[in-house]
Amino acid sequence: MRPLCRGTAPAALIHVKRTPSGLPKNADMTFTCPTAVEPLSVACASCNLRELCLPVGLDASELARLEGLVAQRRSVSRGETLFRHGERFEALYAVRTGFFKTCVGSEDGRDQVTGFQMAGELLGLDGISSDHHHCDAVALEDSSVCVIPYAQLESLSREFTVLQQSFHRLMSREIVRDHGVMLLLGNMRAEERLAAFLLNLTQRLQARGFSAYSVVLRMTREEIGSYLGLKLETVSRTFSRFHDEGLLDVRQRQLRILNQPGLQALVNNSRV
Repeated sequence: MRPLCRGTAPAALIHVKRTPSGLPKNADMTFTCPTAVEPLSVACASCNLRELCLPVGLDASELARLEGLVAQRRSVSRGETLFRHGERFEALYAVRTGFFKTCVGSEDGRDQVTGFQMAGELLGLDGISSDHHHCDAVALEDSSVCVIPYAQLESLSREFTVLQQSFHRLMSREIVRDHGVMLLLGNMRAEERLAAFLLNLTQRLQARGFSAYSVVLRMTREEIGSYLGLKLETVSRTFSRFHDEGLLDVRQRQLRILNQPGLQALVNNSRV
């Protein structure tokens, strides 16, 4: 089995709103990694992603302590890595803006995409078991993350039952999603896999307050194929088929879903 570094399954990358400008662009950097670290200028309490990545039910004093824990925001430019396979695990990262992919190296030297992560999701869970990361996390566009030191999070969760329960639910959700990918790759044909991928995307759009029908993909078709276990040619051909059949309006990375029930019917057929 692959290391648990997927984050979402099946998942896709979508266009989300940018954070307001005004963040310091040239913070003092004493790190050797290519990512820049910025002070956290927007508190967790006022963050519009709080419901997605923080536990509900903390009182004001507990939330203040959690805000103290999330003391840094890190900017990662497109194509740069947040962490690499083999690096020491020290923190979890809540995606605030932008998109990431996680990938592992295969035996033939190619990268195998294991997940796509977007705003409100966590990166770095793969490192908990061994204190080292088991995959690379690469930004697919200019992104920012909130840095959550794991040792401090673990200590704080022992004090706040609601935080510990929320973290356990998050871990359980990742396991369920991992099982979803196994089902996706094992039992579905190419068109069924892509349909499930796109339907999951609409759900994520709705959860973040965006249109469930207009999608801007931030990954390439080759990366989609790697994630779904399909060849690039198969992915491109299936997109073209969906376009011709009136399921989608495809314009490069811009998609408009025209027939959501038709996509759902494809997925339902795979379960018969």
